[in-house]
Amino acid sequence: MKIIGLTGGIGSGKTSVADLLRSYGLPVIDADQLARDVVAPGQPALAELADAFGADILQADGSLDRAQLADRAFRDEAATQRLNDITHPRIMGLRDELIDAARADGEPAVIYDMPLLVEKGQHEDMDLVVVVHVDVDTRIERLVHGRGLDEADVRRRIAAQTTDAARLAVADVVIDNNGPREELEPQVQALVDQIRL
Repeated sequence: MKIIGLTGGIGSGKTSVADLLRSYGLPVIDADQLARDVVAPGQPALAELADAFGADILQADGSLDRAQLADRAFRDEAATQRLNDITHPRIMGLRDELIDAARADGEPAVIYDMPLLVEKGQHEDMDLVVVVHVDVDTRIERLVHGRGLDEADVRRRIAAQTTDAARLAVADVVIDNNGPREELEPQVQALVDQIRL
């Protein structure tokens, strides 16, 4: 079974590509969803985070107050490392469980949808790395005018991620999403054909 890493910068349309891949029947593991799952109420990581960062990172219903955690966990490198030490092994464990389940089901491939695939060095663990690429100016335009996000915030988020050049340097397949959706779908179809070879 092939493990396909899917990544792209904020506003690249990576989610649209993941949705299209799902529509072809390929299992997609969403790293952002795994990160939410491991800190759900009742999960051991949530209790550890409360011990590490203070019980007031929990809301009245017992769920995580993400803004409060972010305020504390991204204050300095040591705090960020503490957050990562608590959550990352669990995220990786859950990812591996889902990959094993797909393998047991006889799937030809599984898609691992991870925004920070390159930043975290996880591209090296993939059989194929797919990068959804859109020029920065187009990404900013789509996020500001399409999603209503603040332009300064969008620029900060883009600057916080790795560069397009770094992502493209490790790509086995580049999906160009600068154009309309009609141009995206044939590229995804070609990727699916390649995966199923």
